[in-house]
Amino acid sequence: MIINIDEYFNNVEQGNFNFKQGVNHYLDGETDEFENNLRKIKKLESDADSIIRKIENDFYVYSLMPNYSSDILNLLEKTDDIIDKAKKVLSQFDVEAPYFPEDLKNDFKRLVSLSVKSVENVISAARVFFTAPNLVKDKLQKVIFYERETDKLATNIKRRLFKEMDFLKLSEKIHIRYFTLHVEEVSDASEVVAKMLSSLVIKIKM
Repeated sequence: MIINIDEYFNNVEQGNFNFKQGVNHYLDGETDEFENNLRKIKKLESDADSIIRKIENDFYVYSLMPNYSSDILNLLEKTDDIIDKAKKVLSQFDVEAPYFPEDLKNDFKRLVSLSVKSVENVISAARVFFTAPNLVKDKLQKVIFYERETDKLATNIKRRLFKEMDFLKLSEKIHIRYFTLHVEEVSDASEVVAKMLSSLVIKIKM
């Protein structure tokens, strides 16, 4: 069980890494590298689904941690939302091919980086939960920090789009806003997991 949970978190972390690389490669016009990241994240997300099904089966078959099994399985399912959302964003880049002006690319890269840091910290907190629950709280503070920073930068990007970038068509502005919102959703999914972890830590101390 420990090995499976660890492998599951490894897949989410690797998916998160490929998400960041994939967006950066797309913005830099590196098509082959982007397509490679997209292939990898699809495989990682599929593998994560298989692993979580095995974990669920083992929990029920062997009656592991009966007082917390439903909470832990729900936590793992919500963690799966993170890699699922990241995969969908990369897939949307592939299908819709949004146009990004040069003077917005760096801000969008920073946006993705902040969102990814939120994921990194929530996975780190989830790992620690199974070994040293008393250390979870400090890591969760970082999740919240990066999630808020993601939201702030996303708002600034959208403000620039609609107030400063008159050279863009309205359809182009809306398209970029759409992708900005979806990057925010990745960090929002991390915040959901962070709140669940916080509640679980309280529950096991009671």
